[in-house]
Amino acid sequence: MNKTLRNVLIVIAVAAAVAFVPGGGDTAAVVRAFLSIAISVTFVLLGMRFYRENRVTIFSLGDTHRGLLYGALGAIVVALAGRDQLTNSGIGSIVFVALLVGAVGALYAVWQHYRSYGY
Repeated sequence: MNKTLRNVLIVIAVAAAVAFVPGGGDTAAVVRAFLSIAISVTFVLLGMRFYRENRVTIFSLGDTHRGLLYGALGAIVVALAGRDQLTNSGIGSIVFVALLVGAVGALYAVWQHYRSYGY
């Protein structure tokens, strides 16, 4: 049997179980929550490793650019954490996009500073 066909059949079987088995939607919600937590923990662990490996470079950026870096990362976390509530209204969507654009701009400024000093 072709691998692609097998994988499609597995997805169809899981979708049928969620749709037709009593409590399937609740089980799917639990699995979704578990996967969401696992992905979040993975990002935190990767961030910790990145910080430990690049601590000297981060501290050599200077207070201003290090503050920009931390502020940008914080803005991204806040925007993604509040995404569902922010995107429910027009003003919230504008705030969401503004947070992300501002954070990307700050990260770009930090990257330019980092590149200009030849780290």
